[in-house]
Amino acid sequence: MKTLKKRSLRTVCSEVFVLLITSFIFSLAFPGFVFPEGLGFISLFVLIPVFAVIRNTSWALIAPYGFFYGFMCFIFFNYWLSTFHPLAILIVPIIKGGEMLFLFPALKAADTFFRKRSYVLQAIIWVAYAYLSEGWFAGYPYGTICYALYSYLPMIQIAEITGIWGIIFLQVLPQAYLGNYLIDRIKGESEPFKVYLKSNWIILACYGVLVVASLTYGFVKVAQWKNAEPDRIWRVAAVQHNHDSWEGGLTTYTKNFNNLKRYTLEAINDDPDIVIWSETAFVPSIDWNMLYDYDGNHEMRKLVQQFLEFAESLPVPLLTGNADGEPIYPEEGPLLEDGSQNRKDYNSVVLFQDGGIADKYRKQHLVPFTEHFPYEKQLPWLYNLLLANDYQWWEEGDEKVVFESNGVKFSTPICFEDVFGYLSAEFVAEGADVIVNMTNDNWSGAVSAEKQHAYIAIFRAVETRKSVMRGTNSGLTCLITPDGTLHDPMRPFWMGYHVYDVPVYEGEENTFYVNHIDLFAKIAVYTSIVILLSGAALKITERVRERRRKND
Repeated sequence: MKTLKKRSLRTVCSEVFVLLITSFIFSLAFPGFVFPEGLGFISLFVLIPVFAVIRNTSWALIAPYGFFYGFMCFIFFNYWLSTFHPLAILIVPIIKGGEMLFLFPALKAADTFFRKRSYVLQAIIWVAYAYLSEGWFAGYPYGTICYALYSYLPMIQIAEITGIWGIIFLQVLPQAYLGNYLIDRIKGESEPFKVYLKSNWIILACYGVLVVASLTYGFVKVAQWKNAEPDRIWRVAAVQHNHDSWEGGLTTYTKNFNNLKRYTLEAINDDPDIVIWSETAFVPSIDWNMLYDYDGNHEMRKLVQQFLEFAESLPVPLLTGNADGEPIYPEEGPLLEDGSQNRKDYNSVVLFQDGGIADKYRKQHLVPFTEHFPYEKQLPWLYNLLLANDYQWWEEGDEKVVFESNGVKFSTPICFEDVFGYLSAEFVAEGADVIVNMTNDNWSGAVSAEKQHAYIAIFRAVETRKSVMRGTNSGLTCLITPDGTLHDPMRPFWMGYHVYDVPVYEGEENTFYVNHIDLFAKIAVYTSIVILLSGAALKITERVRERRRKND
């Protein structure tokens, strides 16, 4: 069937309506304002209408449709970004729409070049898209379709082998298959479903084997990890001080420190091995303020001295987020000639033990646009717009730090660093036995935002088969064990503490995913490129031959 180049207004409106409704339903698969925990099973069929539209529509409309669908999906899914900043709720949907502006034509090309079996390539392309969309400067893995399945533990255990990429493939392939059949059937251009099944039985049988094998593997692994004996238990006291992220200044920092100190002293009575605060829980830079004492900085320095005295008095180590500042020009003083600070800042985690700073980790994967924008020269208008809207930049860290405390080795992805599978896997490859995520989602003002973030971390635990401890400002503070089970979440937007018995597995060999990070995604990228180029070459060859026949 050849798609008509000219589309009736009625057809276009119906296709746009289908994409609009589908984008809203897609958002319901995740925690949101309608369903607090999300309806994850929706992700198993929500793309069927999307693939139907892709097959049915024209080449002239496919790219705009992709932008529209991506934009609307993230308007509904990330509605809470408006709390952060009016620009954010526009920037993210525009970025995701821009990514799908390329995805939809690729899916359309697969359908054009390999019509009868296009659904297999379309599933591979979707995996490639999911990987590439998180790998560039503005990579943002929130809303990746597999994360909707966070509570279906047997379905996600293969992540220790394939990462999330195998899960995405198994989710998308049947939806592409049914979407392509659905539109052909509606238009009377396809055989009965039984005949359609029969004509694709080899591929469907292989898919069925993969699904059965995946689920069997999942049930077995869940049972194994439920009965697994850890090498040790690490008692972690997590203090959640519920600070309003929009408040700053010395008075606020002092109040926060007093709250953190109060709950820490209460937690010490439960005999923890370590106390953890959240991302930037203690804001004044420890090193900077101890290095410099100058006019206008005396009170901050006093607060840092109080923190150091308190940390020294604790009978256990303290792990805290900190805005870590250091001189831009070491040979200069704290202030430059123009009165500005001779300072650059890192979003850091500091381990205080044995009477001093034992080690620190500086965030490597910064949040695009809000923490980092590398295109000042190329896009000065956007750079200045972001600065005008009070966005501040951090410097990038460059070291994969593995802390050690009481014999436990752990690493601390900061904030949304734990939504990238590669980073946690690299920490584990470096020797970490526990992942401790330090985050602050208070700014979102939405429990759904905190849940969306926390539930992604479930996949990091499965991929690495390491316990994940989340220390947050206001939620979701919790423990996630290596099978993906979430334990004892603290109440969101509440002040208090909780002591977690974190199981530590030291003797386990690294998972296949840790040893071969994102291998299946990379295979999907190269496979998509090769097959699409081959398909285009075949189509061009066919047209050349047809023209020769007509000329002859």
